Amino acid sequence: MPRDIKVAFAGVHRASSFFKAFQVNPETQIVALCDLSERTLGLAAEELGVKQLYTGYERMLDEAKPDAVVVATPMQLHPSQSIAALERGISVLSEVTAAVFMDEARWLTQAAKRSKAVYMMAENYTYIKQNVLVKAMVEAGLFGEVYYAEGEYLHNCTPLYTDDHGRPTWRGFYAVGTNGHVYPTHSLGPCYQWFGGERPVRISCIGSGRWSKRENNPEYAMEDSILLLCKTASEKLTRIRFDILSNRPHAMANYTLQGTKGVYESARRHGEGHWVWLEGYSKDSEEWLPLDQFEAEFMPEMWRNPPKEALEAGHGGGDYFEVMDFVEAVKGRRPAPVGIHQAMDMTLPGIVSRESIARGGEWLPVPDSRAW
Repeated sequence: MPRDIKVAFAGVHRASSFFKAFQVNPETQIVALCDLSERTLGLAAEELGVKQLYTGYERMLDEAKPDAVVVATPMQLHPSQSIAALERGISVLSEVTAAVFMDEARWLTQAAKRSKAVYMMAENYTYIKQNVLVKAMVEAGLFGEVYYAEGEYLHNCTPLYTDDHGRPTWRGFYAVGTNGHVYPTHSLGPCYQWFGGERPVRISCIGSGRWSKRENNPEYAMEDSILLLCKTASEKLTRIRFDILSNRPHAMANYTLQGTKGVYESARRHGEGHWVWLEGYSKDSEEWLPLDQFEAEFMPEMWRNPPKEALEAGHGGGDYFEVMDFVEAVKGRRPAPVGIHQAMDMTLPGIVSRESIARGGEWLPVPDSRAW
């Protein structure tokens, strides 16, 4: 296959997790890099053999003329940089979240609908091996009718909220600088797919109050633990817990799924197993079965014999598999699995959560991007 998809990257530090997947793909070539740090640019250019280096994003788009761009910059830049590419007919693989505020979410949606290029959000937790297997088992009917799910993202990132001089970083402004669930897609994404893409139509968000030590940053607006409840039109319920401040070990991929015929419980601590209880498989009402027992029959092809690049990729292989799907979408062979509307279904509940938590957990409607 000719390497006819020219790919550029914005935000080299995070984008580096995607480099190998694009390097080994026979239809892509990396042609340009953009970052504010010239030192970071130089190191990445040496690794990749790339000559076109930029510290200005739109200049890179205009001069390098890529076919696709990976937007891996801080989250507040995702919508404007995605729009700039889409308006030039350049396909976009955007890091999460798709947008930070409602107006720019609408502008991004409109730009994606106008453009002939592809928009895809890089929600990598939907590609984690266990989540892929559970999705296949749901589709095979093993859980019966699924109606309740949980996702948790517990990741104390306190050192990242200020720079060496004690000033807030972008995370200090756009993560803990606001109250609500501002980063829902890793937890909500797999649950949303298990529900067959049935989007949240209303949400409620509440917080625990502020308990963690904040001597250096008393202005942090976020409460320590955030709970986001999402309801679909058919009353399916998802509970999302978000905590990036509490003093505890990381646990960024906790999930539960309940159906009429079974339940899935992910490992909650490192080294623990993933378990299911399923009617017709478990011997009695108390027998839990290892999830991996179902791999032989139900695991999708992508995870049956993955290449070493997938096994070595970040986020449980997600950074490899989503590049494969993105290339397929750019080539027009299949739709992007997390296209603009799926991206909004995962992103908008978090945007609305700010208003809900400010109103004491009031249930509020989530806009449908398909109407924009």
